[in-house]
Amino acid sequence: MPDLSIHSFLPEAKAYLYENKFLDVPNWDPNEKFSVEALGQGEYNMNFLVKQGQSTWVLRVNTGSQIGVSLPEQIAYEFNTLKLLSPSGVAPIPYFLDNSLKFLPYGILGMSYIRGEKLDYNRDNEKAARLMARYHQIGVPEGENHLIREELPLTLTYQRCLRMMAVYLESDLANPNFRDYLIEVRDWAGEARHREIYYQQDPWNCIINTEVNNSNWILDREADTIHLVDWEKPLWGDPSQDLSHFRVPTTTLWKTDYRMSQSDKTLMMDAYKKSIADPHLRDTIEARTRLRDPFNCLRGVSWCAMAWVQYQRGDHLLKNPDTYRKLSMYVDIDFVRGLFDPFIKENTF
Repeated sequence: MPDLSIHSFLPEAKAYLYENKFLDVPNWDPNEKFSVEALGQGEYNMNFLVKQGQSTWVLRVNTGSQIGVSLPEQIAYEFNTLKLLSPSGVAPIPYFLDNSLKFLPYGILGMSYIRGEKLDYNRDNEKAARLMARYHQIGVPEGENHLIREELPLTLTYQRCLRMMAVYLESDLANPNFRDYLIEVRDWAGEARHREIYYQQDPWNCIINTEVNNSNWILDREADTIHLVDWEKPLWGDPSQDLSHFRVPTTTLWKTDYRMSQSDKTLMMDAYKKSIADPHLRDTIEARTRLRDPFNCLRGVSWCAMAWVQYQRGDHLLKNPDTYRKLSMYVDIDFVRGLFDPFIKENTF
């Protein structure tokens, strides 16, 4: 599989815009001069900044799916989520969808550009908590949205982890000691996941992002605004997923050296609860979130173990040197023991 980088793909992005004249973008004139530059690259997406006069927007190119669907379905899933969120102002505004794969072999959407900088864990946790509370309370009828249902929250995460970690466990590249410990964690989680009955007996469903790491938040400090910009794998499920994912070490350490202290967690959770109108959710969100923490850690470690093997084999489409360095950290047995030993030895959340 060829190495695909955002800079090598820039000519194709420009050619797409020259070829497709009737894009539904505010103040966009395809017959006038415009510029395109690389904005940012993730593991499954490339984002390009398009400028023309007063019009500045993002061309998003999707190269893979994390929810197990085809490229046309994946980009439509994200586009429809942005449409659902559009009235709330928490995410980019979607402009157009192109999942034909005719001109380029990837899914494409156009969306608004949000200026700012990424989230700083040392000062923005409470702002993020308030925004999560905001989109968690968007009124969406239970059966009238396209989102995948999180029917069995812990089992869903566990099963995804099984598929991801199998890539590592079955690889001849695996470290034997780490493989053995990963199997021990897998078996523990297989038993602990049955505690998801909590969510079944006391459901509180809403839009959840599932990818709330710091690089997906954009803050404009002058305008005092905050947005969450990556919506490629949201679900219809319990709000504790986002809160847990935001605070666990596998998330905060992914792009930074920050690890949330207990006092940091308290401030974050208090900010969330103060922004929640439903008294029952305020009273139960701590317990809901604690149940999630080890499973979100397992999710991060399993994905990294899988991706580490893929990088080694050369079959990961998008290559990022910083990502590979963190992958190596997340398959270090001492680091992973520090995450899971407390849960395995105490058998408690």
